[in-house]
Amino acid sequence: MTNEAWCRVRETLAVRIGKNNYTSWIEPLHLTALDEGIARFDVPTTFFGDWVSRNFSDHILALLNAEGHQVGRAEFTVPAQASAPMAQKPAAAKPARVSAKRRTDDELPGASLDSRFTFDSFVVGKPNELAHAAARRVAEGGPVSFNPLFLYGGVGLGKTHLMHAIAHEIQLRQPHLRVLYLSAEQFMYRFVQALRERQIMDFKEIFRSVDVLMVDDVQFIAGKDSTQEEFFHTFNALVDQNKQIVISADRAPGEIKDLEDRIKSRMQCGLVVDLHPTDYELRLGILQQKAELYIAQYKGLQISSGVLEFLAHRITTNVRVLEGALTRLFAFASLVGREITLDLAQDCLADILRASDRKLTIEEIQRKVAEHYNIRLSDMIGPKRLRNIARPRQVAMYLAKQLTPRSLPEIGRRFGGRDHTTIIHGVRKIEELMTSDSQLNDDLQLLRRLLQS
Repeated sequence: MTNEAWCRVRETLAVRIGKNNYTSWIEPLHLTALDEGIARFDVPTTFFGDWVSRNFSDHILALLNAEGHQVGRAEFTVPAQASAPMAQKPAAAKPARVSAKRRTDDELPGASLDSRFTFDSFVVGKPNELAHAAARRVAEGGPVSFNPLFLYGGVGLGKTHLMHAIAHEIQLRQPHLRVLYLSAEQFMYRFVQALRERQIMDFKEIFRSVDVLMVDDVQFIAGKDSTQEEFFHTFNALVDQNKQIVISADRAPGEIKDLEDRIKSRMQCGLVVDLHPTDYELRLGILQQKAELYIAQYKGLQISSGVLEFLAHRITTNVRVLEGALTRLFAFASLVGREITLDLAQDCLADILRASDRKLTIEEIQRKVAEHYNIRLSDMIGPKRLRNIARPRQVAMYLAKQLTPRSLPEIGRRFGGRDHTTIIHGVRKIEELMTSDSQLNDDLQLLRRLLQS
């Protein structure tokens, strides 16, 4: 009965804490006894037990009590046979691959790869085409002129997707290669664990013997001096062996605060690629691909014309939110047995649409107008009155008045501290010219589309 209860607790935990956490921290636990109000577990290492105790013991105790076992404390013990050096290592999320070059019981301590994240499922558009091409080049093998490949961008723009796709493709093309993919947080944990268990040489041997090292979200090691030190030496050792390194972060190397300069320098020696925010065309392409899969899955379900275009226009935050909205929409339509119409989408996704309403800023308008007219942003808000600067400035003032809720004095402050009467003059001037200047009208329409896409 105890084992059955523990199985049910494990199933619930898998849902609550996520697949990776479950595989890393719960699956290796062995429940040995439930007595005297104590749940006793065998764990691989002392550090492992301390981590689980701090982070998951409350969840475990609550669920065991819900199963009818009156327990108030959890104890985690390392079995005698596991305390010998190298007897057993704590399980990690499933490794990217067990290499044929090593013993089958010495697995790479990486994260599991998502089977959905392949090159075939990656929608390419202008904002991500360079990153996609670079990732393809690394994945196809052969000589690569850039090492490392550094991918950066905001949340939900495809960095992790590309990294998983690279790993999948390398495994397919060159299955003999040792590919290790993990997050920077996992790298840090493995390093700290090795220090505590006095197995630092084993750590070095594992991480410096791979053929391809892929580290996601590297910004998380910033400020962690010891971890940065080890990462730096691992990085150098692999580059010296001509091994490929792929790194991702939420910003460019030079912009990561508290990251050592020597690490920034090493990362900038390779190819640094920015995944730009999605544009309307790319968002629509992603939705169309996803919708095709759902239409095949939800047989008989229809989606009205214009729905995907509406979502691509309204949800601009990131791809995860966009895909999540479409998933919810198809699931809801299937449950209620209705066609997916624009009205249904607006009702079903009201909260997402509200949260995704774009708050256009005056700074964005100034930047986009300056780019369009090929002038410097500093001139846009500066004192120069040359015609080729004054007219774009007035266009930006007009758009700021039309597209933002800001008051005239606020707009004036954003334009170098100008008086609100100057803003009124600029807006009226553009309104006057719009009646006779077709080129100005074309410019305004284009800028509106760019700013509202």
